[in-house]
Amino acid sequence: MPKPIRWNDAMLTGIEEIDRQHRVLVNTLNDVIASLPHGASEELAERITRDLLSYALYHFDAEQGLMQAYGYVDACGDDAARHLAQHQAFSERVESLREQINRGEMLDLVKVVRFLQNWLVGHIMNTDLRFGEFVRRERAAGLGNH
Repeated sequence: MPKPIRWNDAMLTGIEEIDRQHRVLVNTLNDVIASLPHGASEELAERITRDLLSYALYHFDAEQGLMQAYGYVDACGDDAARHLAQHQAFSERVESLREQINRGEMLDLVKVVRFLQNWLVGHIMNTDLRFGEFVRRERAAGLGNH
């Protein structure tokens, strides 16, 4: 059984809005993990994909808005492209899970949750932390629109 994600300061990007949203994503996933011992259900699968996907899309939009405001795509082309591609791939994967649920397929929710945990923690600890460093440098230099 997956264990809850333990939030820690190493996960902080230094961008208050993004860190707050990351905590919501982690808490949402931890709520799902807490529900797993009660048995996999269509309702739980729907909640995973609906709640997590909708909030993740909101979060990705916020991150991408900051990328635009700070000129991240222009300044860090390859890194920014990988970051955006990760968002796209995650969204497509979760949407694919939603489609499976809508077709009545039973999902192995433990595997789904492990995928979500690994993706979220890996994305925060690698990709988002690099973006956070960029934004902090830009802010220290007095650049950016925020």
